[in-house]
Amino acid sequence: MLIGVLSDTHDNISKIRKAVKVFNERGVRHVLHAGDHIAPFVLKFFDGLKAEMTGVFGNLDVERELLKENYSRYGWHIHRDAVEVDLDGRIVVIHGTNEILVKALVKCHKYDVVVRGHTHRLQIERIGETILLNPGEVCGYLSGKSTVAILEMPEKKVEIVEL
Repeated sequence: MLIGVLSDTHDNISKIRKAVKVFNERGVRHVLHAGDHIAPFVLKFFDGLKAEMTGVFGNLDVERELLKENYSRYGWHIHRDAVEVDLDGRIVVIHGTNEILVKALVKCHKYDVVVRGHTHRLQIERIGETILLNPGEVCGYLSGKSTVAILEMPEKKVEIVEL
């Protein structure tokens, strides 16, 4: 199963559109958003996405009720702090503001993949049997690079795509 992974979109509409195009072209079946969408209106730019999407709130997602309503319009789900999903493997998605929690989730050996965002830094690290994955930032504001990840499960293969 191909899973699209992204984080820190920060209202960058042109990059969101590129991410949707990449996910659709690659045949992604589910998208995981690790937070910091920012404004609820940006979800309309995911409109052409041909996959389900599950997300978590980031520290800068302050209009949470509107984000939740907009996710619901598409039949998608957004969660407060973390969400566990079974997509041909056990995956947990968090925004990642608490580094102690990130490390604990990786070290508990319950998950095949721990997806996090927040730092805007690309990270693919294997710790035991668990992959710690930060897809970097879609917005490109801090690193100068706009990236998403394509995760292949159950193989746990990760490909980074620059937008």
